[in-house]
Amino acid sequence: MDLNEEHRQTRNPLRFRIKILYSAVPNRILGSWKKESLDSSLKEIVSVCKRRGFVYPGSEIYGGLSNTFDYGPYGVELLQNLKQLWWKYFVHLREDIVGLDSSILLNPKVWEASGHVSNFNDPLIDCKNCKTRIRADKFLEDQKGEGFATGLTLEKMNQVIKESNFACPNCGQRGTFTEARDFNLMFKTSHGASAEDSLDIYLRPETAQGIFLNFKNVVSTTRRKIPFGIAQIGKSFRNEIMARQFVFRTREFEQMEMEFFCEPGTQKEWFSHWVNYCMNWLTEQVGIKKKI
Repeated sequence: MDLNEEHRQTRNPLRFRIKILYSAVPNRILGSWKKESLDSSLKEIVSVCKRRGFVYPGSEIYGGLSNTFDYGPYGVELLQNLKQLWWKYFVHLREDIVGLDSSILLNPKVWEASGHVSNFNDPLIDCKNCKTRIRADKFLEDQKGEGFATGLTLEKMNQVIKESNFACPNCGQRGTFTEARDFNLMFKTSHGASAEDSLDIYLRPETAQGIFLNFKNVVSTTRRKIPFGIAQIGKSFRNEIMARQFVFRTREFEQMEMEFFCEPGTQKEWFSHWVNYCMNWLTEQVGIKKKI
């Protein structure tokens, strides 16, 4: 059996999937702030984090590398505390969740089978004058309002950009944008001892596929029966066109994720359970207020 077929067969029994993903601050909270307020707040946060030893700019003494950060002495302790709190609440305190630590590097057929190679894309445009790269849908929403680009095809985006004659946000020139095109968000690297024998592979853009790949192994070794979940904490990588918002949206990031598998027909009940359970973790364990 080839890997693609085994991957499909492994996923078939899952039936229903609930995905719980956390970064340092939920995107819903960031999205609720006005852009001007967010930018102003982040400047203050970045300054305090560096001054107090929580987060440093990556590769700073060599000129830095955009959108990379190092956690300092206090930041790494805070990060470890958060991960330990999550693991205790979602794994150790529950009888129906087990842990996993899957590999960052996977056979490239995994990403072909999951659709990431062909579909894990963002629309990209370039300014021909200053060479600035811009994510087309976010640019349109900045110009036209949040949600404007939802569901738009590349052709429609190109039409709106051309008719509106928007100025480049970097150089201010108008009519200099290229046609929008798909840009795959996965980082490609080589696996092998020599260039001739190397295999093109990808750094994982999410931790979920490692869970799906090991579903059969977990069931066999732990004798688990549905409903149950598999949790893991690990690094993921996405080559974002416009990575921003400090450590809240980076190209290298850590996910705390749990996939929960249940019988068909019970998904609404379980979904309600996990919404309440996750909200309780955020408010009671982490201490985030329900209203910001």
